[in-house]
Amino acid sequence: MVTILYFAWLREHTGCATEDIKINADMHTVGDIVAYLKAQSDGHAKALGDMETVRVAVNRTYGSIDTEIATGDEIAFFPPVTGG
Repeated sequence: MVTILYFAWLREHTGCATEDIKINADMHTVGDIVAYLKAQSDGHAKALGDMETVRVAVNRTYGSIDTEIATGDEIAFFPPVTGG
């Protein structure tokens, strides 16, 4: 299992703040998880449809769709953070 966290408008589109999913042998990267999640609902597809506008962290470290994942990981999706 991996724990998925959604923040801001991603939470609104998916309808949940967190979910646990069982990873299978074909899921090795964040990109694999994204493909799986997008197939789960229209809300997930909308939230994760443009990964250029979504940031990801694996175990609280910034990552990308190419970041490898493993059982027990925490994967967070959130909008870009800006400062001022």
